Amino acid sequence: MAQRKHLAAKLKSYLREDKIQLWKQPYTSSNKEAGEELKVLAQQYAVKLNYNDNEVEAILEEIRHKAIERGTGNEAYKTTGVATLEVALPPRLGKTRKSVLETKLVVMGKELRSQIAQTYGFEENCIKIIINKKQLDLGKTLEEQGVTHNVKVMVLELKLSEEETRKKVKEEELQHEEENVKKKEMNKRMQRTKKGLEILAEREDSLDPDTAPYLDIANQTGRTIRIPLQAKKVGALLLAMGYHEKGRALLKKKEYAMALPFLLDADTHFCECGSDLLTTVDNYAVLQLDIVWCYFRLGQLDCLDDAEKKLLAAHDCFRKCYGENHERLVTIKGSSGREKALFLRLYLLQGISHYHNGKEKEAAEYLQKARGLFQELYIDPEKVSSLLLLGFSAQEARLGLRACDGNVDHAASHISSRREEKAQIKKEESAKRRKRQADIHTLKGMGYTERAAKEALHNAKGDLELAVKIMLDNPQLLLPDYDDPVSGDQYQVSQESIAQLVYMGFNPEAAQQALRVFKGNVQLAVQTLVHYEGSLPPDLQTPSESTTPSDDSSSSKDSPTDSAGTSGASTDEDMDVDAVNEILEDIPEHEEDYLDLTLEEEEIVINEYLSYLKHLHV
Repeated sequence: MAQRKHLAAKLKSYLREDKIQLWKQPYTSSNKEAGEELKVLAQQYAVKLNYNDNEVEAILEEIRHKAIERGTGNEAYKTTGVATLEVALPPRLGKTRKSVLETKLVVMGKELRSQIAQTYGFEENCIKIIINKKQLDLGKTLEEQGVTHNVKVMVLELKLSEEETRKKVKEEELQHEEENVKKKEMNKRMQRTKKGLEILAEREDSLDPDTAPYLDIANQTGRTIRIPLQAKKVGALLLAMGYHEKGRALLKKKEYAMALPFLLDADTHFCECGSDLLTTVDNYAVLQLDIVWCYFRLGQLDCLDDAEKKLLAAHDCFRKCYGENHERLVTIKGSSGREKALFLRLYLLQGISHYHNGKEKEAAEYLQKARGLFQELYIDPEKVSSLLLLGFSAQEARLGLRACDGNVDHAASHISSRREEKAQIKKEESAKRRKRQADIHTLKGMGYTERAAKEALHNAKGDLELAVKIMLDNPQLLLPDYDDPVSGDQYQVSQESIAQLVYMGFNPEAAQQALRVFKGNVQLAVQTLVHYEGSLPPDLQTPSESTTPSDDSSSSKDSPTDSAGTSGASTDEDMDVDAVNEILEDIPEHEEDYLDLTLEEEEIVINEYLSYLKHLHV
């Protein structure tokens, strides 16, 4: 397959250079059949490329036929509005993997999915459609999603894992039914994953991680970091990283068709974070490698029209994050051995991309770079075994040996030091969380809402006194955030509460207005009136009402005085335990998990493509 793509790319390049149009005479007759000149041209190119005549002729005929099909489709699109889509099907369909489908662009995404399922014999709910590197939205028209005439459409079949598919079931009918059930479960699992990620991303770090886990952002040493982004962009970053982890977990299981939609979702969310962030953290670069690798393993690299662009972006990002010669890595982490595994995959994919595009010189250069790194990063299994006997995990052993250039003693020392450092960081981060939780509880006890307490503490960088001042200086932070349908200016204030404030020396009118704004919260009303010298700031004042105070103390039964600042609904009420647990299972404990490539697959692919290049020179 790869050799055929390489030959097709070379022939297309020669056709462009020689300005030959195969769909015109003398290569195509008036009845659109292949002309005799096509055979002569095939013989010329076969000599030039040192290939078999028949093989070259077959590919030239394929190029000619596709050009005629495209021309016919273009005419039909101009006159009828019926677009032609180039459909790339899963590998199991063999020679029928490439096909064309005609449709109007005003149909809904769901209709296109149904058409593809019926045409090629798929279970409709068990396929994902990828167009322009995005999942097809079933609820929008093709036109609304930017689908155009002659666009490439990639079909992913959500299948079972290799281990599951190897299981033998006695009766074929029963096996078919069981597979369908599991495929549907896979689809549901994808939806649960999205829900779980959204729940985790929306949670605050003021929660107890043991009872309500949340997503956090840490640097290369494992310490939590605060990124100066708008809340919306931080949310997008958390979702992007969460989707990426889910996709990587599936990549490790070699479930490429399942992994790709999550990786593409991660790419979408990363792009919402802004270009500055994307070039300062290596997460985005690693994601680009994973996306291209996934397309490659699915055998659909030609569906990714910007593969070279993604690989170039990854290379540029690594250079900015790690330094021109990895000097930043050495400064931060003491070595760059572990990250070299990423460069090995980068060079390998660049070599593959160049080979598929007919650029054998560039392909050879990058594949040789990849092989050189493989030889450097290869780990002696006996050394790994030695470290396993000392109580370290296989992952720690691989990463440690690469960090220490294969020296077992140094690796053992490095892993032990790293364990101690991580334990200390975990202890410090837990202490910070406990202090933040205690400060929020203190502020809530003073009458402030949880939302205001969190925001003020964040802006005050944990300084409790400064947080109080920030809240009082920003009146909008003081407003309650209860889910109460009664607005502040309609709230019935109890006579008892007004009398309490008047007794403290406040004007009755100001007291009533403050209590109405804060819905009976006496503490908050008093603090605000004191801070603003007896009256509410303009931002909190409401239009005067003729409403008289109520003597019914029941009006204050919903007052938040006794439980000031509670956010209403319990966090756990929104928690979908299964969805969250599925995400947590896929988030690795080791912060360098993404660097732990066994390189077994890479070794096979390097040798395979080098053999293709060797064949070209024979």
